This record gives sequence, C-alpha cells and structure tokens, in this order.
Amino acid sequence: MKPAPFRYVRPQTREEGLEALARYGEDAKVLAGGQSLVPLMNLRLARPKVLVDINRIPALGILERRDGELVLGALVRHRQLEGDPRVWEACPILSRAAACIGYPAIRNRGTVGGSLAHADPAAELGCVLLATGAVVVLESSRGRREVRIEDLFVGPYTTCIRPDELLVEVRIPAWREGTRWGFAEFTRHEGGFALALAACVVHLDGEGKVTSARVAVGGVSPLPVRLPEAEKSLRGAGLSKEGIAQAAACALSLEDYDDVHAPAWHRRQLGRWLLLQALQQAAGGGS
Repeated sequence: MKPAPFRYVRPQTREEGLEALARYGEDAKVLAGGQSLVPLMNLRLARPKVLVDINRIPALGILERRDGELVLGALVRHRQLEGDPRVWEACPILSRAAACIGYPAIRNRGTVGGSLAHADPAAELGCVLLATGAVVVLESSRGRREVRIEDLFVGPYTTCIRPDELLVEVRIPAWREGTRWGFAEFTRHEGGFALALAACVVHLDGEGKVTSARVAVGGVSPLPVRLPEAEKSLRGAGLSKEGIAQAAACALSLEDYDDVHAPAWHRRQLGRWLLLQALQQAAGGGS
C-alpha cells in the first residue's frame, strides 16, 4: 500500500521545525529515521496530514560529552551508538543494546528520537535508558522542558510529548568508577523484534556492595518500566546468586500484558529469566 496524501515540510533549523509543529499541531507527525512511522503510513495505520522532516536540522545530530553527561541529539542514528567510541566510553550498555536493534539497514537510518517517540514497549533504547537514568529534553515554541525518562512513557506507543513539542536531545549520566551493567533480550530470530528484554546498571563500592541500582524490563508490561523492589533488594548487598534470584523474581509481579505474540504469564517468566541474565552479567564484571 501507499500512504494517504500528506503535506511535506522540511525545516532547515530547529526554530523552523518548532514553528511548523506549532502551526500544524495534532495534524503533524515528525519524520526522523522513518523506520517505524513510514511502515505505519504505508499500511495507513498512521495518516498525518503534514509530515515534518527534521533530517536537515544539523543541531539535532550532536553527540558529545558535556558537563559529565553524554548528550545525544534526536537524530543520532543507532549505528552511531553502536560504534562511536565516545558512547562506548561513557555508556557501554547503550552501544551493546543498539547493536541488537533490527538489521544494519535499520540501524543506519533509525534514530534515538524516533525510537523514544514511537514508545514500543519492547524497544531496546527505552529499556536501557531507564536503567541509565537519562533525561529527555523537549522543546516547543513556548519553551523547553526536561523530562525524566521514566516519565516519558505513559502507555504502549504513547508518550507525554505534546503535539507541538520536538524531542531534541537525551542526556545520560556518564559512567563512573565501580559501575557494572548487564543487558539481555529474547527474540525469535536474529534481527527480529524483541519479545522481552532487561537491563541493569549498578554501582559497587570498594567492598563489592551495591550502593545504587537501576533495573528495567521491556516487553513484559504495557510500557518499559523500572523495578523499584528489585533495586531495593540489591542495595546494600553484594551481587550474590541468591540476591540476584530474589531481584529477578520481581519481574513476576508486573502488570498483565499480552498480545498475539505471547501471553502475559510467558512474558513475565521471560522478564525474570532475562533480568537474571543481565544481573549475572553485572556480577561477572560487566563494566
């Protein structure tokens, strides 16, 4: 199929992009990499009246270290996350997860902003950024606001981004000494959509005890979520076999979420199993 007719706008600056979103509001959709939006338009599941193509806005392609953070513009491609040494140095779990996204052709075009705005419950970036404590920066002609990554997702394929707002960048705290991480996902075949996934970032003190922990799972509930009970059970203890098993079991209490691909009970068991693997990676030296 082909998309329904639409008007095409290609701003050259961020200000022009914000002006277009303010003008067209809910009639507009932002085009970044197009790896999710274009197939939906071809199937006519999405019918925007106006397509705002932001690919000619250079300011949205930044990737840099700034004030102790890794800053990613909305147009940073998955391929850049996978191979850029600055990402590997500042946030290696992000590079690891990006390498699991679809196929090389998809990673060459897909973007950070597009993936987060699409809000697939089983998307790699949403889950991993929950584990890192990232902050998302949204802009409109009315101003700028910062949103914690856990507040960005409000439901399956739904975010708190307003119709006139543009996701311009993501800020991620850079790694510090003693940080360990783990990431695991389950797909039916290489390059396919993940059925479920898990990520963790923990910090250990000099005695091997967990001083802070962020644990997240995707594809198990209607949106990617942190597991506060798992994080609480890890803090103050070492990454022992028993402690990891107790933390991973918290995935079994998540809200029901099932579809044609898997029932809820199966997703919860997958979440527990994947979180177990991610935490074992962290215990084994993921850093």
